[in-house]
Amino acid sequence: MVNTKILEPAQGAYDYPLLIKNLLLSGRRYEPGREIVYADKLRYDYVTLNQRICRLANTLSAAGIKAGDTVAVLDWDSHRYLECFFAVPMLGAVLHTVNIRLSPDQIIYTMNHAEDDLVMVHDDFLPLMEQVHSELETVKNYIQLTDHQATSTQLPTVGEYESLLSACSTDCEFPDFDENSVATTFYTTGTTGNPKGVYFSHRQLVLHTLNMVGSLGVYEGMPLLRSEDVYMPITPMFHVHAWGVPYAATLMGVKQVYPGRYEPNLLAQLINKEKVTFSHCVPTILQMLLGCDEAKNTDFKGWKLLLGGSALTQGLASAAAESGIEVYSAYGMSETCPLLTVSYLREEDRALPMMEQMSERTKTGTAVPMVDLRIVDPDGNPMPHDGEAVGEIVVRTPWLTQSYLKEPDKGAELWKGGWLHTGDVASIDERGVVEIKDRIKDVIKTGGEWLSSLELENLISQHPAVAAVAVVGIEDEQWGERPMAMIVLREEVVELDELSLQTHMMRYVEEGRINKWAIPKQIEVVTDIPKTSVGKIDKKLIRKMLS
Repeated sequence: MVNTKILEPAQGAYDYPLLIKNLLLSGRRYEPGREIVYADKLRYDYVTLNQRICRLANTLSAAGIKAGDTVAVLDWDSHRYLECFFAVPMLGAVLHTVNIRLSPDQIIYTMNHAEDDLVMVHDDFLPLMEQVHSELETVKNYIQLTDHQATSTQLPTVGEYESLLSACSTDCEFPDFDENSVATTFYTTGTTGNPKGVYFSHRQLVLHTLNMVGSLGVYEGMPLLRSEDVYMPITPMFHVHAWGVPYAATLMGVKQVYPGRYEPNLLAQLINKEKVTFSHCVPTILQMLLGCDEAKNTDFKGWKLLLGGSALTQGLASAAAESGIEVYSAYGMSETCPLLTVSYLREEDRALPMMEQMSERTKTGTAVPMVDLRIVDPDGNPMPHDGEAVGEIVVRTPWLTQSYLKEPDKGAELWKGGWLHTGDVASIDERGVVEIKDRIKDVIKTGGEWLSSLELENLISQHPAVAAVAVVGIEDEQWGERPMAMIVLREEVVELDELSLQTHMMRYVEEGRINKWAIPKQIEVVTDIPKTSVGKIDKKLIRKMLS
């Protein structure tokens, strides 16, 4: 360590901790009348939001929750979830956002592993909790969340959310404590074994929020979240805090719309009715939204959409642009809180017609401020940023999970060599633009060469008959593996002419983008492509099905 000069603070100087409670100061200060909207059910302003957060904190304290305890939430995207994002960690407790799409056995595992003390559960998930309650080792009681009339249950509840809040004070003094205290935890599924718990401190979430406000709100090259925008997440709030955007939106005091359960037609209606201007989602959700009935009557012009979780193909990006949607790509993962990169359009890019911007808009993007990102070879040696060399992305920022909960060996593997290893293979060009080639586990190894399944998906997606595509490697006695494409056709297309697809792909062979042997010889037309619990293409399941 370098010996730097550190001066003693004056007597009485306040050492300001970076705590989530301080993100609430500015929204009410600047825009007290802006709305928080829950689907078609409820709306209130920022003054009320702050009061309800205090009411919830008092409710939790009355239920026995104290600093260091863990509160689990099973809910759709709602105003309640937003209130939990603040009230739970502001008490010094830990918020566990339960992945409602996991299997019952996995939910039991994650809730026992996190040592949940109290569970806040929506009526829709009461049957699930009643099924698993006897196997939950640390849960003491429940708070019931309901949108209509509370459903009767045999679970030991302390009451219904709104009734409990209405009986509590709107005043609450939230204490100062160590900014490195754990604020949130959730679980990420891997290719094998049980889900792994990632966790984030108050300091990390505050720094991530400030960086997001600066990144998405300042640069003309990625003007996504500004003070006059209307924000609606279409990424589950149980997954990486809905990418952390609700914290940024609340800090900025923008109007926020929470859609509840994701139903494409309702999403389109809300975009129209509430004049939503900024959202984020995975590409599969965008695909469903563009294909729903209500989309035909929705004007998407002016809607800025940040896409991540899996590669955004040029075919899907172009279809979105034709509907008036302004798309950008982002990259991150559960372990990174998640923001690492965002599409950045330079002045010369912005001068091009929209359709000519697609190649830049669909790339992984440029690292946002305070992100130190590089690519390395299998021995950890840095690779050149020339747009050609390929290596694993490793990263350092102030907001990365420091380990896996109660799994130090896996945490040490994640942080091998002092860098967080993403498991993603990419190139970086001279301008610093990252382009992910594949997950290490999804690269197709054929005839001693590596094929990028993402590159093949991107090229196939540009065929006019293709609505969605997934490419995986399947076993081949001669070549080791060969690419296979699973394709969903556009609504108006009855069948896919394989010769037409071969001709389409030969264009890219002639341009030198791929080799002839990279063209999938096996194609399966399906009505839907398997997806993970957070809407990503589930290539592990696809490979298992094909084997």
